[in-house]
Amino acid sequence: MSKARPRRSVLYMPGSNARALEKAKTLAVDCLILDLEDAVAPEAKSEAREKVAQAVRDGGYGRREVIVRINGLDTEWGADDLAAAVPAGPDGLLVPKVSSASDVRNACAALDKAGAPKSMRLWAMMETPRAVLDALAIAEASAEPSSRLDCLVMGTNDLAKDTGALLTEDRMSVRAWLSTCVAAAAAHGLTILDGVYNNFRDTDGFAAECKQGRVLGMDGKTLIHPNQIEVCNTTFSPDEAELERARKILEAFERPENAGKGVITVDGRMVERLHAESAAKMVVVADAIADIESE
Repeated sequence: MSKARPRRSVLYMPGSNARALEKAKTLAVDCLILDLEDAVAPEAKSEAREKVAQAVRDGGYGRREVIVRINGLDTEWGADDLAAAVPAGPDGLLVPKVSSASDVRNACAALDKAGAPKSMRLWAMMETPRAVLDALAIAEASAEPSSRLDCLVMGTNDLAKDTGALLTEDRMSVRAWLSTCVAAAAAHGLTILDGVYNNFRDTDGFAAECKQGRVLGMDGKTLIHPNQIEVCNTTFSPDEAELERARKILEAFERPENAGKGVITVDGRMVERLHAESAAKMVVVADAIADIESE
């Protein structure tokens, strides 16, 4: 199994704020989304576009994955955002309001036309009712040879707005939508990121939502403030007990007497080959996190 790239903590940074773009270089975050969409007022779009492109060109973000969220390609700003972002060389582009497999194909074609290297990935915002209803088709588009789709990003605020659902503390209203998208992502090997938690001063509520997201199967969470990073990284990292059990499972299946067996017993509990696959993935992620934290 190849080395994973952790995406536990993914912080939105407003593209119009040069100071924030600079500060991002010092934060213990896995990924940065330099935002040209929601965080930027219409009259500031052009200036923000230039700032973000320059920041990406200048570099200095180290091992952090850098993604640029452009405006929708059907808006008056989208084409210019794409034209500025691609030559700057971010790791990927995040496209808002992806609602169908056609939207994925169109975005990939636009990246190709702009001359984006094959390594530049596409992230898709899942923030419309249709996106949830068509989640499997959207994820399936990643299997097409020309696809760059790599990550689904939940937009819970927009989903609540469009449906009239209330975002309560337990998120009962959106759990089914979150799980639907998790299943679609898992079916096609995509990363999936939970939506933002709006009250960045409520550390207990944020920690609870991080835990809920991990329970639901999210790989990480999008953030709106640096003070959310530490809790997020901790929650979406395997703890020592999880890692110890994962390594025991792998060691047990590697023993000669268990070769070819589909089911064995580890510490008195039945374990299947599928558990070994999950354990291997956890160890790879943990090793990648350890590499990051040793820097």
